[in-house]
Amino acid sequence: MAGQYSLRPNSSSQSLSPSHTLASRLLLLLTLLPFTLACFAFLLQWRGGLNDPVSRWSPDQHQFPGMSTTAPSLPSHSSSSDCVDLLGRTHSPAFSYYRDWKFDYATDLKPKICITTSTSAGLEQTLPWIFYHKVIGVSNFFLFVEGKAASPNVSKVLETIPGVKVIYRTKELEEQQAKSRIWNETWLSSFFYKPCNYELFVKQSLNMEMAIVMARSAGMDWIIHLDTDELMHPAGTREYSLRLLLADVPANVDMVIFPNYESSVERDDVKEPFSEVSMFKKNYDHLPKDVYFGNYKDATRGNPNYFLTYGNGKSAARIRDHLRPNGAHRWHNYMKTPNEVKLDEAAVLHYTYPKFTDLTSRRDRCGCKPTKDDVKRCFMLEFDRAAFIIASTATEEEMLRWYRERIVWTDKSLNLKLLRKGILTRIYAPMVIIQGLRNSGIFSSVISSAVQNTLAKDQFLSSVESSNSSRPIKSRVISSRKIGINRGGDSQAAARRVLEFLDDLSDLSAMPPLSPPSLDNDLPVPST
Repeated sequence: MAGQYSLRPNSSSQSLSPSHTLASRLLLLLTLLPFTLACFAFLLQWRGGLNDPVSRWSPDQHQFPGMSTTAPSLPSHSSSSDCVDLLGRTHSPAFSYYRDWKFDYATDLKPKICITTSTSAGLEQTLPWIFYHKVIGVSNFFLFVEGKAASPNVSKVLETIPGVKVIYRTKELEEQQAKSRIWNETWLSSFFYKPCNYELFVKQSLNMEMAIVMARSAGMDWIIHLDTDELMHPAGTREYSLRLLLADVPANVDMVIFPNYESSVERDDVKEPFSEVSMFKKNYDHLPKDVYFGNYKDATRGNPNYFLTYGNGKSAARIRDHLRPNGAHRWHNYMKTPNEVKLDEAAVLHYTYPKFTDLTSRRDRCGCKPTKDDVKRCFMLEFDRAAFIIASTATEEEMLRWYRERIVWTDKSLNLKLLRKGILTRIYAPMVIIQGLRNSGIFSSVISSAVQNTLAKDQFLSSVESSNSSRPIKSRVISSRKIGINRGGDSQAAARRVLEFLDDLSDLSAMPPLSPPSLDNDLPVPST
């Protein structure tokens, strides 16, 4: 019928063109493919066949950036010993991926860094100090030990740690050092034949000279002299790694200066400074000049200087020919003036008098008279002199009052003010790392391993407690006070002879510990 439309569809509309069919199938394939792959990945991971990148950093995987190592499981350890309480396992794990590590380093790990120290500290201080520095990339340690550190119960534990070499102060060692090159030179001579801090300074320099030889034999690239109350703080690196920090130093640089920060304790009952102290006073080199001098009086709090002790930092030296120490804080070279750089973020954290007992322990190590004149003969820095006098003449109550006034930062409003100004700063990384190491059981595992190789467990722990007491230790190690004793006559003249060189570089005086700048001067000067 004309004017009517047929409702029957056209035959051509019942079939799709080939190109339309191909597009539909491709769309279906693209839709199903991601879903299929997701299901497949889920099945593999559920069955343990997929190495999930996130799971690589789980507590059961013993890897961390810059290190790779395996070790047997660590036994738990419990004891009433104070030493084991400080170093043992707790029940609140943190940083658990440290578990089971021995911190052995691959031979191709670069650069190779070593630390040398002269110490008389016990295990409660040396074990956290060693393993913290292993975490941030130090592979070798040269420990020149005496006192408590040289006692069999402590030294045998230290000797079992991979990468640690223990050197005892014996008569043979002192005789060898008396024939060394720097003993017969003039740059260190002003520190000879003086007690206490001066004697320690000479001893450290002689030990550093030997450590250079050991470092070269061990294939080290960098050497650092550090005390066991100091921790390296490699701020500014992506992985908090001293190894990565030094790897970025240009090849023409011989020495890297690390300005020191000084601990600012907030309690008078600190027992384990590395795990309990987080507030530090920043170095002059890391502060704007107007901020430093504008807050100098508040930061000093009536003490002789901005820092209680030294303020000229520590240094790392690249192992090169003709390297020598230049005192405990710097290195030098017989043939040239070292090319040095000073870092603007990384630092050395110096835990200065963090425990009240540090007052009496330093007093007991020095036989000087507690007079203003005699302490100048024994100590280089003014605060050390004042601390020795108060510890030698005051009662326990008077010492505690003095300690709180001069060392403990109890004024919270002042602390907050100086934190906002940037004079004080909070640094938590060492605290977290060392607490994680302690929780992992590494310290107790090292002690247990030493026990298995030496004494029965109960006997060993008992003797460790005994060695931590204040009684004098008798061992095969002789007193270090023979260094600097005037032997008189020809031997003294021979020890003082001057070696001639083509230049005068060897006559540069050793750098002593220096106080930071004061309001009276813009540059640090040595105390007299």
